[in-house]
Amino acid sequence: MITRVAWGEMEVEGLAAGKDFVLYPGGGNVWDWNVHGTRHEPGIRAGEVRELLGRGCAVVVLSQGMERRLKTTPEVLRVLREAGVAVHSDETRAAVGLYNRLAGAGEAVGGLFHSTC
Repeated sequence: MITRVAWGEMEVEGLAAGKDFVLYPGGGNVWDWNVHGTRHEPGIRAGEVRELLGRGCAVVVLSQGMERRLKTTPEVLRVLREAGVAVHSDETRAAVGLYNRLAGAGEAVGGLFHSTC
């Protein structure tokens, strides 16, 4: 569960505080955008969500940032659709709320969370 989100800061149960996170059933880690080349434009890359699929996610929540500046590439949506995974994308605070509701209900949910723009 994500216990706190503010500009540039997030707290997640069982993890050290950080700015951006990759979360999946049973765990998570700091989200290093450099691993798959994610940038605000063109956005979240397919490699990011492939990692979530490999962790058993049946639902994926993608945050767009606090100012909705983080885009999602069309390839990401195609990869998730082909895997039969439900995807939700929203402003970060709304995405956190949805993630917590789904995780609290026992869903196999994962997500990518960006806490700034």
